[in-house]
Amino acid sequence: MTTSSPAPSKPPVPGALTVVDLHHNQLFAGLSPDQYAWLARAGVPRDLVDGEVLFTEGEPARAFVVLIAGELVITTNVDGRDEVLARHTTRGEALDHEGKPTAANHFTGELPLLSDDAYIATATSVGPTRVALYSKDAFLEMIVRCPQVCQVLLPVLAWRIHASEAQAGQRATVAALGTLAAGLAHELNNPAAAVARAGGGMLSALDTLERLSQDWGSQGTADERAHLGRFVADLRSRPPSRLGALDRSALEDEFTDWFDDHDVEPVGDLADALAGRGADVAWLDALADEIAPDRLGIALDYLAASLAARALATDATEAGERISAIVRDAKAYTNLDRTPEQAVDLVQGLEATLTMLRSKLGDVEVVREYADDVPRIQAFPSELNQVWTNLIDNAVDAMNGRGVLTIGVRRERQCVIVEIADSGSGIPSDVLPRVFAPFFTTKDVGKGTGLGLHLSHRIVTQRHRGSINVRSQPGLTRFTVQLPVDHDSEVACALGDEEA
Repeated sequence: MTTSSPAPSKPPVPGALTVVDLHHNQLFAGLSPDQYAWLARAGVPRDLVDGEVLFTEGEPARAFVVLIAGELVITTNVDGRDEVLARHTTRGEALDHEGKPTAANHFTGELPLLSDDAYIATATSVGPTRVALYSKDAFLEMIVRCPQVCQVLLPVLAWRIHASEAQAGQRATVAALGTLAAGLAHELNNPAAAVARAGGGMLSALDTLERLSQDWGSQGTADERAHLGRFVADLRSRPPSRLGALDRSALEDEFTDWFDDHDVEPVGDLADALAGRGADVAWLDALADEIAPDRLGIALDYLAASLAARALATDATEAGERISAIVRDAKAYTNLDRTPEQAVDLVQGLEATLTMLRSKLGDVEVVREYADDVPRIQAFPSELNQVWTNLIDNAVDAMNGRGVLTIGVRRERQCVIVEIADSGSGIPSDVLPRVFAPFFTTKDVGKGTGLGLHLSHRIVTQRHRGSINVRSQPGLTRFTVQLPVDHDSEVACALGDEEA
């Protein structure tokens, strides 16, 4: 990432690190001459040109960075685009988040170094910039030799963790909205298209039905009209046919042969309509026995038009009901127009989440293991749905979009247990204890913030006083969330997590 900025008033001077360089850094304020001398010897100076990358997101953290002069912009890759997290400068400009400590401008890289992890962002210079680099050993020795540094470093570290969690929470909200929008677009596409098709065909079908109604009414006798009415009512009362494709095709061929034998050619696709309603050739024979041969054609035309119009109306009704169900799922997922804390149906929340993620599930087989006696719990439904989204989304990623996702809900003493398991490759045993740690992720750069599981852990344990744990082996990773049914069961749920 290359940016431009006015040159600093005092450009960095190439050469060895000096005590004068360090005196201007707030991190080292008030140190003794011996401490400054050691810092000058232990640090490695580096002079950066405009747009030069100091470290890259995802690479192992090797140094604690002290900004001597200039500016660094800190970015992270989110869905293939660079997002600015912070700017550190010695120019005295008002930058970044409200409440940012001024000392936070003077150093970076301490968090991944302390956690022995990779850099969680990329640092790029803005204009000529000079930094001092301290290896991990030197950084730890710095804390011992210069304990005053901790008085500045620790508050900044705490602020950065809090700010990162806040940013991650905002990104999670945006991601949830994106998931909701994508899920709604995917789910609404088919029923909306069905409504449009039904509406487009309805006018033509009604015109045909009106014309044929007049013809049948003028040609058929009162008894024949009554007989046909009873046969139509019989068709409407029949459940939809459950024939397989081959058997249904064979039945339609029988209807077509019957039409040919009786020298009639009904309008529309009457053979398909009759097969779909469970009629057979014997049913047609019984109808033909009640109607004169010269009026059989118009009777069948009226029957075909009536069934076609009713089928369009049924399609529109079913599509409308599907749209209503999707809207209900969306409201359950977002919990619109509801108080934040309420009696929550966990199964309903899980199903709403599955609906919103349906477009991502692809070839994933979803197995539901819901007990019948699951009680409602007092909870924050939107936050729990965020947990389900994180766990299910991670499970699908772990299976590369193909496998078995098992979701179970049951009551166990005074807790409700939600288990989400996938058939993916599993989490390596050496990283399993760290999955809930902030900024830890096993995903590629740009595909994860390392805060999804951490935020889920906070929602479950702090907001709901429950517990969450994970067990994993190749072919089976299972996250178990335990939530108290009521306040008296909180201790039992926490103990269950410790025992696991």
